[in-house]
Amino acid sequence: MKFYDNKTILITGGTGSIGSRIAKYLQKNYKLKKIIIFSRDEQKHFEMQKNFHFKNVRYLIGDIRDYRRLVMALNGVDFVIHAAAQKHVEMSEYNPQECIKTNVNGTQNLIEACLTNNVKKCLLISTDKAVNPVNLYGASKLVAEKIILGGNALSGRNGTIFGIVRYGNVLGSKGSILPYFSILNKEKKKIPITHQDMTRFWISYDEAVKLINSSLINSRRGDIFIPILNSIKITQFVKIINPKAKIY
Repeated sequence: MKFYDNKTILITGGTGSIGSRIAKYLQKNYKLKKIIIFSRDEQKHFEMQKNFHFKNVRYLIGDIRDYRRLVMALNGVDFVIHAAAQKHVEMSEYNPQECIKTNVNGTQNLIEACLTNNVKKCLLISTDKAVNPVNLYGASKLVAEKIILGGNALSGRNGTIFGIVRYGNVLGSKGSILPYFSILNKEKKKIPITHQDMTRFWISYDEAVKLINSSLINSRRGDIFIPILNSIKITQFVKIINPKAKIY
């Protein structure tokens, strides 16, 4: 596809579960000039380099909290996929200042760095928890969405196009309930359920990656892409793992 031909894309949080899969998908399917993996986790960079053997992939250690580093990283970049975030609900509640610094201030830094470098498009990966949020993580992602959309007013007609893709829980992602419940089940422990009627929306890795890709390609100024997803009660989810599992 000509959209990506000889273009450079930067993925914040590029060493994470979804970021690394996006990078692999883009490398496999398109002729990009360069893919830049931007992440603050040195060990994940090292592990990713061992598994990725592509000449046009670059690895930059950096934090979206660091505006100057972002400006340097975005020099010559055409597109940005913003996947970096502090996403663990309980950790965000216990460390609220750190959550705000990454999810809100970091996103604002990215917006300004994109405008400074005349980036063509920037797509925020958001979450369904940003809708009527009941915890700090969801609230921080709601604010991130608001300021991303506000970036379009700053960029003008010919500046950076800012958009959003918002979906549910990625099945099997790090920190999600599938690996957590699976470990508890293996250890024959009771599985904690917050509420019997609680439901979750689910999306697979492949579906998420293709959605992010199509959203970036098709995004116009201020677009929010929301897929239609299946939902399931957590109690039913537990029964799929083990019909005899005990909950509390």
